[in-house]
Amino acid sequence: MGKVNIGLRGWRFDGDVLNDDGRVRPLAAMDPEDRRRILVLADRVVDPCDACWLAYGQNRVEECNVAEVIYGEPGGEVVLCSVHEPDFLYWFREEGGADYAGDLQLQDAFHQWFVDGNRAPEGYEGLEHVDEDPTSLPDAPAPTDAIPGFEEELAEMDDDELEGLDVDLSDLDV
Repeated sequence: MGKVNIGLRGWRFDGDVLNDDGRVRPLAAMDPEDRRRILVLADRVVDPCDACWLAYGQNRVEECNVAEVIYGEPGGEVVLCSVHEPDFLYWFREEGGADYAGDLQLQDAFHQWFVDGNRAPEGYEGLEHVDEDPTSLPDAPAPTDAIPGFEEELAEMDDDELEGLDVDLSDLDV
């Protein structure tokens, strides 16, 4: 299996993060970078779009679209809906956002640009996402169970096992 998206488009993983049933492998069996990204995805997959949240705020979160795509590095990632993805891509491509590639400040920089009232020009093209063979993957679980089993897996680990994962879980809701 080639590269796969899990939960949100954007971050791509080698197919070996999935078992034969198409489920995510146990955390302890993953390399540290994949494990870190999977845990961030488990936390962010049910979040509202960052741009919607910046526009509506916590008091009107029900008006926010759900996240569909993730960009950036864990700890500085941006999650977006399809409506606001072109804004991010415009900022990244045309407004200096590429300077933040690989930088944890990407999230803060994009948020500031967006809060300042900046947007992509009307009609700006985002990315065309194409599913090459969507039938080859199992059906996605419900958003509330998007990456099932991590909470249980983490709860069953003792302190030494958790430390051995070499992942900071303090900023995650898992």
